[in-house]
Parts: sequence; structure tokens; C-alpha cells
Amino acid sequence: MTGTTAEEARTTRTRLVKGPGLLLVWLYGVMSVGAVSRSVYQIATEYDRAPLAYSLSATAAVVYAFITYTLFRGGETARRAALVCCAAELVGVLTVGTWTLADPTAFPDATVWSDYGMGYLFIPVLLPVTGMLWLRKSRR
Repeated sequence: MTGTTAEEARTTRTRLVKGPGLLLVWLYGVMSVGAVSRSVYQIATEYDRAPLAYSLSATAAVVYAFITYTLFRGGETARRAALVCCAAELVGVLTVGTWTLADPTAFPDATVWSDYGMGYLFIPVLLPVTGMLWLRKSRR
């Protein structure tokens, strides 16, 4: 790696974790812990009751953890990966949120993304939008 490329990576990393970026890393980290804890407990204790809901919560946990990692890591490749994951997360939240409203019987128990994240103060629907805006703004 040349000095210029390494310096560019450090600059991009710094830009991603300063100001709003630091808050995003923190929020995604908190959501990762919450979603992992919830899904592990539910899958381990009552998976038969709502396998789809618990699997979707586990998927949300993986997405949150990956975005947390990429935001913290920084660099242009990580920024692009986080941008794609935030877009996929938003699609997931909107799809699951609409599905839970249209067919509540499909989800006997809530997921992280149920009702657009109402159980998490709508953070699941606001976070990817905010993340995408920040990631686009922090682009070189």
C-alpha cells in the first residue's frame, strides 16, 4: 500500500466515525447487541412458535453487526459495502413492516423490523436512511 492510499484510507475512516458517523456506529452497535440478544434467546427457547420472525430478527442482527463493522473500519470499500447494506436493510424493514401490517397472522411474535421497528422506537426504519445520507455525504 502506498503512503497516499494509506493516508486516504485513514482520512475516509476518520470521516466515517466523526460527528454523526460516530453516533451511527454507536446506534448500529446498540442495535446489533439488542437484535443478537433477542434472536439468540428466541431461537434457543421458542423457535417452534415463530420461526420466520426469529429468523428475520437474526438476519437483522447480522446486518446491524456488519454495518457497525464497516462504519468503524472505514475506507472507501467499507463505505460502499455499508451503503449497500443500509439500502438492503431499508428494503428489509419496509418489506417486513408492511408484511406485519398486511398479514399479522404470519408473525405470531414480533421481529426487530415488525411494524417498521415500532418496538424499537422506529430506529430500524430511521437508521438506514440516516446511514445512507451520511455515507453519501462522507464520500470522497
